[in-house]
Parts: sequence; structure tokens; C-alpha cells
Amino acid sequence: MNINIFTLTENTATRNFLAEWGLSILIEADNKRILLDTGAGFSAAYNAHLAGIDLRTIDLIVLSHGHFDHTGGLKDILARRNDAIDIIAHPSIWEAKYSIRENNKRYIGIPFMREQLEGLGAHFIFSDKPVWITENIVTSGEVPFVTGYEETDRALYKIENKNLVQDNFQDDLSLAIKTDKGLAVFLGCAHRGMINIIMHFQKITGDKRIYSVVGGTHLISASQERLNKTIDELKKIGIKKLGVSHCTGFEASARLSSEFKDSFFLNSSGSTHKLM
Repeated sequence: MNINIFTLTENTATRNFLAEWGLSILIEADNKRILLDTGAGFSAAYNAHLAGIDLRTIDLIVLSHGHFDHTGGLKDILARRNDAIDIIAHPSIWEAKYSIRENNKRYIGIPFMREQLEGLGAHFIFSDKPVWITENIVTSGEVPFVTGYEETDRALYKIENKNLVQDNFQDDLSLAIKTDKGLAVFLGCAHRGMINIIMHFQKITGDKRIYSVVGGTHLISASQERLNKTIDELKKIGIKKLGVSHCTGFEASARLSSEFKDSFFLNSSGSTHKLM
């Protein structure tokens, strides 16, 4: 199976493409064109136009979670399609989400009303269980915590029963593709922990081999202990390609580059990669 990716938007950029805090990756595999997330604003749609990508050819959108930097570009993408498209997401993606850092409370949830997006052609498919898009491509559904050292960001909150509580990110979805070389895993932000997600996909698919991991790893605020254990586990798995983006952070990216050398790549706006 061939897997090609084009990153529509990310924190960093190549050539004349726009960079933006957020993530959007176009994945081509198994005769499907799947868009994982839409970035924070218009940059994903702009970069698609710059690259000559017709957004009307996208078959499906998967939203990794309900933060603005992964959903804010959805309106622009839908407007440029002018037809209906299925969007897979967790049922709790519409929860009101907040960041509280240094006593600054900020709304960071989806910046649109659901009805507004549906009026532009969005057809939401909500599931807390894995969804098999093809016989080889599957979403994670809810990811259990099993590693013991991965945890959600304690500065991120949501409204639950009218109370502000720490967000446990039940809505955190990822994507995996089964290949003859092992699983190709795609992360939005990996709020539930990239190793937790990998282990979950191993269980879902029955394949222990992990060929590649691409996307946001949320190691930007990870302790050295967590980073060390993550690296140890990735080496034990024998990962062949590691492409990081967005919430990985500079220090973690530099460490991963040093540890995985030729297997590592930065996945920036405008970058194209043939995974296999």
C-alpha cells in the first residue's frame, strides 16, 4: 500500500506556505483522501490552493479533538468544497474547552456553531468507539490510559455539568492504517499520550508492528522522565519513521531528532512525504 501525506498547515512552514499554530494533514491511502484536522484558521485552505490541491476531492474529515487549532479551519475548507462531507469525531467534541495559564482563562474550543458548519455541508458522524473507514484504516475511539507516565495537560479544562473541570480528553482521536510493514499512526495532538495511543491501536488491529508515527505528540510540556520513557518505548517498538508536528515543541523535537536520526523528520506546512 502507498501512503502519501501533505501537511496543509502546522506551526512551521516550507517555501511560500503559511504557518499557523495548529495542524492539518491530508492523508492519501487505500484509495481514500482523508483530512486529519483543519488547523486554526484559513491557512489550511490557502495552502491547499497554493499547492494545487482540490479540496473537493477529499473523501472524509477526521477531527482529533475539539480545540480551535485543529477545527478552526473547518469553515474555510467547507466553503471551498460546496458539497456535503462526512466528519468523524467523538461525541464530546462540542464541550466548552478552556486554557488556564498564569491566571489567564481563555476559551479554546471549536469556534463555530454546529448548525453553521452543517449548513456548509458538514455531516458529523459521532463515535466513542473505533470507526473502520476501510478494511485497513481505523480511528482510535476513546484511548485508555495504560502507561502510567502519560497524562493530560493540567492547564487545560472543560465545562462539565456547568462546572470547570480538568479536561481528560475523552474526545482525543487518532488514525491508523494497516500495511504489510506494520501500522502507520497519525496523531492530532496525542493528548491521551502517544504511547497509550500506539498500544490502543495494537490492540484494535492485532498488529504489534509500528512502522511510522506522524503528527502532534504533545511532548511540549513533558517531563524528562516521560520523554525518556517515550523514547525508550519507541525504540523498543522499532519505529521506522517518526514525523513530528505542532505540539511536540522544540526541545522534544531536537531530542527525538538526535535519538532517531534518519528515521526522524519535521512535518511542516507545505511538506510532502511518501511514507511507503
